[in-house]
Amino acid sequence: MIRLVAAENTFLNGRLVAGYAAEIGAEGIRRLRPLHSDESPDLRAHLLMPAGIDLQVNGAGGVMLNSDTSAHGIRHIVDTLRARGTGWVMPTLITCEGPRILRAAEAAVEARGSAGFYGLHIEGPHIAPEKRGTHRLGYVRPMDDDTLNALAILRRADVPVMLTLAPEIVPADTIRRIVDMGVVVSAGHTAASEAQTRAGLAAGISCFTHLYNAMPPMSSRAPGVLGTAIGSDAYAGMIVDGHHVSWEMAGIAWRARPLPERMFLVSDAMATIGGPDHFELYGERIEVRDGALVNAAGALAGAHVDLMTCMANLVHHVGVPLDQAVRAATLVPASVMGRTAPGLADGTPNGEFVLLDAGLRRIAL
Repeated sequence: MIRLVAAENTFLNGRLVAGYAAEIGAEGIRRLRPLHSDESPDLRAHLLMPAGIDLQVNGAGGVMLNSDTSAHGIRHIVDTLRARGTGWVMPTLITCEGPRILRAAEAAVEARGSAGFYGLHIEGPHIAPEKRGTHRLGYVRPMDDDTLNALAILRRADVPVMLTLAPEIVPADTIRRIVDMGVVVSAGHTAASEAQTRAGLAAGISCFTHLYNAMPPMSSRAPGVLGTAIGSDAYAGMIVDGHHVSWEMAGIAWRARPLPERMFLVSDAMATIGGPDHFELYGERIEVRDGALVNAAGALAGAHVDLMTCMANLVHHVGVPLDQAVRAATLVPASVMGRTAPGLADGTPNGEFVLLDAGLRRIAL
């Protein structure tokens, strides 16, 4: 059966346009065209857009990549989020032992080509111990051959990869070497000074991981990594769930960037998305409490949110215009990874587009 769906706004070629409709069948969009004035659609939506791209996903559907470091685990995480409006997912392995990083690289190579798999994000272990957050201290260490070998495995197989590190921990010449491999290097879990951050940027760091979080606050005389990031031309991801960053502080960073389209959304999602309300990480229970994921000490431990909810929050609570919010969930993360963002067209399959209502909630077909 073909359903005619009319959208008040359709995101086409990087902008919102009005008056479009999609003929949607069992496999996806068969035809995308203007709505004729004499037609009565089967369904009306506020927004039709390409599905989102999430570059930081620790887990979903009851599975953490750290716990199930396999191609099956990767596919399960990706498939769970594709059912929730995130069409392309970068599963994220957080600080762990070297052999597990190598296994994750091999699993990512095996998963390459799977629908919605966007690459691998390795977050740590080469981070600042004092800004490790929920990452286990015993695994935090300087750059080593295990990570370099894993990166080489991924890049030889042409798997896109992001590496989060602290620029004060990893020497600039090593950062340059990693960037030259084709790895996107992001600064995060860091207490770097302004000078150390600028040295990292000069070495090829092009991104910042979950802006504000796992970074010291800036002050009037010491911008540090946070102030330097906001004032830079680099990309920066942000978790817009109302727990990791206040709405007001999110808006300050969003408005302060010197170049447009340098901010993008990440979920930092954990196993509770599409899964039970708790899981174990490093042998410690992590649970949902008042909408946030916390450990036994009550500290934040990842996020209980998906990318589409972050996008809705960005519009409704931070006040970012809808077209900019859609770009932050689609075009900008693709640019971070040096890739062309998928768009809407005749033949766009299920899982690669999303319909949202006026509250920017997903409409299930």
